[in-house]
Amino acid sequence: MRAEGTFEVDLQPLKVYAQGGGGVTLNRMSIDKHFYGDLEGTSRGEMLSALTDVQGSAGYVAIEQVSGVLHGKFGTFVLQHFGIMDRGQSRLILEVVPESGSGELSSLSGRMTIDQSEGQHYYTFDYSLVR
Repeated sequence: MRAEGTFEVDLQPLKVYAQGGGGVTLNRMSIDKHFYGDLEGTSRGEMLSALTDVQGSAGYVAIEQVSGVLHGKFGTFVLQHFGIMDRGQSRLILEVVPESGSGELSSLSGRMTIDQSEGQHYYTFDYSLVR
């Protein structure tokens, strides 16, 4: 199945544990999202990023727990992010952590893509509720 919609995201800096060096800046951020469309809900999580001194080259990982209604089914699930930018060429993977679903989403699996245009964030979530 496919779910589509928009989301708003608020990222806030958190205390950094590890320090970067050699032209790399490490960051830690909180994630708060509000999803609209086929997925109506919120999420909270954390992101770790590494920014290099080369324009357009960076990486990040994140975990967020989503709580809401997906096509009429209520529950929670965890999304794991893996993002790489190599001199402006990006690769992003967002996947549901296996067995992380609860409620009516307990058997959820899937992948999400994110696009941004003119300041608006869009998601497309291809998922299954059958194992």
